[in-house]
Amino acid sequence: MDNDVLYYPKELSWLAFNERVLQEAADKNNPAVERIRFLGIYSNNLDEFYRVRAADVKRQITIAQNDGNEEEAERQTALMAQIQKKVVQLSEKFDQIHKEVVRSLARYNIHILRKDDLDDYQKQWVRNFFVNKALRHIAPILIDKKTDLLSRLNGTSVYLYVALRRKERNPKFAVIQVPTSEMSRFMLIPPQKSRKKKSIIMLDDMIQLCIEDIFRGFVKFDEIEAFSFKMTRDAEYSINEEIDESFVEKMSESMKQRLIAEPVRVIYDTNMPEDMKSDLRKRLKITKLDTMHAAGHYRNFKDFIGFPNVGREYLEHAPLPAIDSKAFSKYNTVFDAITARDILLYYPYHRFLHFTEFLRQAAFDPNVKTIRINIYRVASNSRIVNSLIDAVDNGKKVTVVVELRARFDEEANIEWSKRMTDAGIRVVLGVPTLKIHSKLCIVTREERGSLVNYAHFGTGNFNEKTAKIYTDYSLFTRNQELADEGVAVFDLIQYPYRRYKFQHLQISPLNARTKIQSLIRQEIQHLNQGQKAQITFKINNLVDKELIDDLYRASQAGVKIRGIVRGMCSLNPGIKGISENIEIISIVDRFLEHPRVMIFEGGGDRKVYISSADWMTRNMDNRIEVGCPVYDKGLQQRIVDIMELQFKDTLKARVIDKDQSNKYVRRGNRKKLRSQIEIYDYLKKLEDTL
Repeated sequence: MDNDVLYYPKELSWLAFNERVLQEAADKNNPAVERIRFLGIYSNNLDEFYRVRAADVKRQITIAQNDGNEEEAERQTALMAQIQKKVVQLSEKFDQIHKEVVRSLARYNIHILRKDDLDDYQKQWVRNFFVNKALRHIAPILIDKKTDLLSRLNGTSVYLYVALRRKERNPKFAVIQVPTSEMSRFMLIPPQKSRKKKSIIMLDDMIQLCIEDIFRGFVKFDEIEAFSFKMTRDAEYSINEEIDESFVEKMSESMKQRLIAEPVRVIYDTNMPEDMKSDLRKRLKITKLDTMHAAGHYRNFKDFIGFPNVGREYLEHAPLPAIDSKAFSKYNTVFDAITARDILLYYPYHRFLHFTEFLRQAAFDPNVKTIRINIYRVASNSRIVNSLIDAVDNGKKVTVVVELRARFDEEANIEWSKRMTDAGIRVVLGVPTLKIHSKLCIVTREERGSLVNYAHFGTGNFNEKTAKIYTDYSLFTRNQELADEGVAVFDLIQYPYRRYKFQHLQISPLNARTKIQSLIRQEIQHLNQGQKAQITFKINNLVDKELIDDLYRASQAGVKIRGIVRGMCSLNPGIKGISENIEIISIVDRFLEHPRVMIFEGGGDRKVYISSADWMTRNMDNRIEVGCPVYDKGLQQRIVDIMELQFKDTLKARVIDKDQSNKYVRRGNRKKLRSQIEIYDYLKKLEDTL
């Protein structure tokens, strides 16, 4: 069967996922401020898509053309055309939703004003604010024949393209960076009369209103026009393995490449005149492989993720207070709690404080000898790192594996590495050929003359900030077989040339793929033997064709397969004779669904795993990932119950079909059920019974 039927293109599937985010912005059942924040999330996602996914397609076209592979070049070029078409469609939807959301906010007395909407009092306040607070951060780029504009712009900021026009002369062009790194993009104008009405002006519009003040006295002009635009660069970089320099230095040089990488997309204000568009295209060296298209007035909408709620509380989601885990709180120490039984937390429903407390106590406990931890992304003010430094001060041996290639967090991780090294922590900068994506922490403690390992296996980063908005599992265990294998993962990272055997853990790139494939085959065998057989999984992305083929074979054998895939899904459910027994849904709601979970019925001997790995080739073959079995029957049932609530979702679940049309799951006669809220209630009741 044709590959186009068997495998949905992952890039188009990614855009389908982002369309689900856009659906949340369109959903009038969501609070108005949350809706505009979803527009920010959509915009931020699309930036990353172009920096990573679309940029990769562009590279594949260039490589195929250089290699003379016309068939591959045509295939990738056709894919790029599909991408550009879909993005234009989504951009049109985005603009419509944005206008509707702005109207919705106005009904709650929150008004986002353009410069032409301001009255005389507001204009005067804005001009005074601009002169006293904003102007100091603005330094225009005056463009002439020698100006290399492409090298002067970064791929994350929003800019204004300015035309300074004089009669019977060609216009002079300039560029202004909107200084959102120095000040908020949202300015609340103090009310002159009614305090009920809240008026917000964007920094972009403030600059446009006052733009003559920037150039007057420096450039002659009769008229000024300014329109927003944003450029997105290729986020990939190369690491030269031949130059004899440190890994940190290589990474620093590689990140500089990102700053001058070729653009892959330019978006600009729909009202920008033709002569300005033409000059901008020439200056940024836009080719036919790049995307350059008109969109609404505001560019770089990602700042709207932090749109302030200046109105009533009901304009954003009511907070769900994090649940205290009694499995921890009823014991004097975290080590007593974990000794009593394995503990499973589910963020953000449970308090992330339990993990930070695990490290805080380990940092000063006289019996703790060593701490080992992987760091992929941490919060900007990390209590975790502070505890690790405290541990060194208390004489503990601390080893931290820092992944310098955590995309878009490289610079922060380099700085953390330097700080921890200066504090006396042994910092290991990973394996040059493999990204380290595992979420692993091992604390070794001396108890009655023996060393005992306490292990944490998780699906999410050790990050206090994302733990409030990402759903993720944390498993704490004193099971020595699991914990010892966790220690072996750290040995593998530091001594990858040695041979290691893992009986319990799924370790990429050593055995994760083969273990998952074996579990899938076993379900087919159980079914053929008349035993209970079913596969249930939850992951962020499903694009590995080898694993998809394994699922197809299980479906053809009659095994029922259910999946929850948040993002990219190349598997096509419902293909007659191939995937009729596969059901896939996707859930997008207030929290970002992030866990990786696998459940195999095993002929009645259920097997449950949590993992850091998605079902992508990179995660299976090119990263160090850890999947951990959950052996406690009660914790297994908890994961199963949570999954069942998600499959019963009738409000936020979408069906993944062969067209990825993002249709909501049909409710029929079932009651309305929003799984993220139901899960909170389920866990709260569970804690109340302990």
